[in-house]
Amino acid sequence: MASIKALLAKPFAKKIAKRIKKWSSNPIETQESVFQKLISEAASTTFGKDHDFISINNHEDFVKRVPIRDYEALKPYIERVVDGEENILWKGKPIYFAKTSGTTSGAKYIPITKESMPSHVEAARNAILMYINETGNSSFVDGKMIFLQGSPILKEQKGIQLGRLSGIVAHYVPKYLQKNRLPSWKTNCIEDWETKVDAIVKETLPENMTIISGIPSWVQMYFEKLIEKTDKKVGDIFKNFNLFIFGGVNYEPYRAKFENLIGRKVDSIELYPASEGFFAFQDKQEEKSMLLQLNSGMFYEFVEAEHFFEENPQRHTIKDVKIGVNYVMIISTNAGLWAYNIGDTVEFTSTSPYRVIVSGRIKHFISAFGEHVIGKEVEQAMNEALKATRASINEFTVAPQINPKSGLPYHEWLVEFENIPIDFKDFSSRIEQSLQEQNSYYKDLIDGKVLQPLKITQIKTEGFKNYMKSIGKLGGQNKIPRLANDRKIADALYKRELVK
Repeated sequence: MASIKALLAKPFAKKIAKRIKKWSSNPIETQESVFQKLISEAASTTFGKDHDFISINNHEDFVKRVPIRDYEALKPYIERVVDGEENILWKGKPIYFAKTSGTTSGAKYIPITKESMPSHVEAARNAILMYINETGNSSFVDGKMIFLQGSPILKEQKGIQLGRLSGIVAHYVPKYLQKNRLPSWKTNCIEDWETKVDAIVKETLPENMTIISGIPSWVQMYFEKLIEKTDKKVGDIFKNFNLFIFGGVNYEPYRAKFENLIGRKVDSIELYPASEGFFAFQDKQEEKSMLLQLNSGMFYEFVEAEHFFEENPQRHTIKDVKIGVNYVMIISTNAGLWAYNIGDTVEFTSTSPYRVIVSGRIKHFISAFGEHVIGKEVEQAMNEALKATRASINEFTVAPQINPKSGLPYHEWLVEFENIPIDFKDFSSRIEQSLQEQNSYYKDLIDGKVLQPLKITQIKTEGFKNYMKSIGKLGGQNKIPRLANDRKIADALYKRELVK
């Protein structure tokens, strides 16, 4: 018999679904309203005065006055906020800084304001409510839920709380879910990731786990430790576990591995959260793309990735975007980020409503020879090869090999297999074929004998985990880049003798 909580979840889910349908059915008006409100609210800030916000009436005015910036370019303003100054990027002071590890700028301090904080919490909640509304399944609200995340311990800097986003969000778990939520506060505060996962295993084993959530690579580690401890599949340990919520990386390369670890299929919901904002979530089970959050205090612009590094690339609003084009996503938010390049590339799969997939990072690509191979392409090629050969992997990354000992240069795929393909040659040729079909530049370079076909290098079991541990990035929100334009990761794997 369903509990009161499970019964009440359904009308609440219906109410939220109606609210989402209202703004998603009027996307252009919704974004225009967000834009006007952002400009109006920030007109008297230092940034607003410096960029003449008072004279901005439309997107064209905004483009003329506010250039696209990344963190480095916005840093002079952010440093003033970090020093405790008020009304710099947004009115007053932020309530938090989400601290992230930048690849080029060291630690990044991303402001979160009292206006922007609710969207970080509500989007995750709404993703679950949309699932309940679609499937009618609400029984899981009576079980235990785990969110593998960073430590909730926050520090204070000039009156502003500082921590990792997942740790900040941990302070906002709704009261009605607090009794259901694991791990305990004490366990969640453990800094060392491996120690923390061991403690989580101990805490969760006797519980009725119904939702498990986190970045796939780290959930995988949790699942493996559960199996090691019990010698049972995760689905047998937790009979009522039927919903996996994930974000941060493409789930497809992990799907076969996860189904094997769980022992059966479970429903999944993909999220697209970042310290800068909660951008999208999967709103339908049959849709593998995510609903762009147009009503959450964020105004979006999109620049075609292939033109992004030109001097003045065209900045599109959602009314001008096209399905299937790779765009760099630019955001302006009620946390005081203006025409800000978060570094992600997205592709629209639908414009009614607006749904996206994350196609990669503008910095994470290979174009050592002009091929401009992106994350989405290597992931799709890997997925096709895995499905066709029934092999499975733990992790992979791709790097250019510009100076091989002999022969032409090539792309090196460094792969940690769970189940090795029976026919390696067939496996690599399937990846090669898919990549050539997706990327005409790459195909031309192979046909023109500039590159030779890709080569696969096997990584030892737990090689990627040991690499992440060696650079102090095991756990939390950290993940292996799918590809790079240099050999920094590849060389580190060789150096640490993690290659078979």
